[in-house]
Amino acid sequence: MPEPSAALASVQVDQSDGVVVLRVSGELDASSADELARPLASALVTGVRSVVVDLTQVRFLGSAGLEALVTGSKRAEGLGVPLVLVASGRAVLRPIEATGLTAVFTVVGTVEEALGRN
Repeated sequence: MPEPSAALASVQVDQSDGVVVLRVSGELDASSADELARPLASALVTGVRSVVVDLTQVRFLGSAGLEALVTGSKRAEGLGVPLVLVASGRAVLRPIEATGLTAVFTVVGTVEEALGRN
């Protein structure tokens, strides 16, 4: 049985030339969504050109994780900062599609593709 901490989400933040990349891994559920919400809110500040949220290492995306992403998206829109999600796995794409959030988010397959949009 995996250790309880193995299921938690972790976020690595990289910033360069006004572009912030959040690399998320693990599971985004009610107990771990703040692990994304806090750095995402911190990244969305005046002067940032864009924010990329890399979800390719996320194994589970629950409603609390989706809520953190929607909140971030609204904040980004209010600041005029593009927010791009990177997702390629079913664990992330399926919840986004099932909730109709493909109309809200810009989703691409690779970080390189997201960075190329800047």
